[in-house]
Amino acid sequence: MSYWDHRKPVHRTRAVDTDEIGRTAAALLDEGGLRALTVRAVAGRLNVAPASLYSRVSSVDDLFDLGLDHALGADPAMRHAVDTCELTDLMLAYHAHLTRHGWACPVIGMRAPRGPHYLRLSERMIALLDELGAPDPLSAAYTLASFTLGSALTQPMAPSERAAPVDAEIARRYARLHAEHPVDTDAVFRSGLTALTGTALTRDDTDGAGHGGARQRPR
Repeated sequence: MSYWDHRKPVHRTRAVDTDEIGRTAAALLDEGGLRALTVRAVAGRLNVAPASLYSRVSSVDDLFDLGLDHALGADPAMRHAVDTCELTDLMLAYHAHLTRHGWACPVIGMRAPRGPHYLRLSERMIALLDELGAPDPLSAAYTLASFTLGSALTQPMAPSERAAPVDAEIARRYARLHAEHPVDTDAVFRSGLTALTGTALTRDDTDGAGHGGARQRPR
C-alpha cells in the first residue's frame, strides 16, 4: 500500500507539510542512500519531533513514496520530457534521471510508484505508445519501464564490467567479444530501447501478460 492509498487527514493547523517531507526524504536519499532515510532523520532535518511526522505518515515506507515522487517532480529535465518529448527522448530522460538518483530503482523495486508525478509519467508513456499504434500500450509501457530501470540500476557497475577479466577457457566467445567491446552504456541502452520499442508496437500481450511480462506461448 502506497502513501497515496492512505493519506492522513490534517488535524493540526501547523502540521508538517508533505511537500517538505518529500523534499527532505529525497535529499537524505541522495546523500546517503536507502539506509539514510528514517523517520528520525527526516524529523531532525525538519526540526520537529518524530511524533509530529507521524501525524502525516504511517511509516518509513511513506517517506520512500514521497521522496521518490518529489525527486521526479523536481527534475526540470523530466518535467520537460513529460510535457513535450516523444517516446524515445522521454525514456532517455527517465534513464538519466534514474542514473542521477541511484536509490530510485531499488525503491521502485519495492513499491509501485503512485504519486502524481509518476502517474503523469506513466500516462504520457501509455498515451505515446497508444498513438504509435501499440496493440497493448500498458504491457508495452511495463516492458520499456522495466528495461529502463534495469539499465539504470546496473549502469554504475559498467567500469567493473570493462575492467574485470573474462576467463577464456570457460567463456571463449564472451572473452573475445569482451576484449573488443567499448562497453558504451548509453549506446547499449539506446540500442535496446529501439529494439524493444519496435517489438512493443507489433506484439499483443493482452492474453496473460502479468505486470509487463509476456506469457510464453507454446512452441
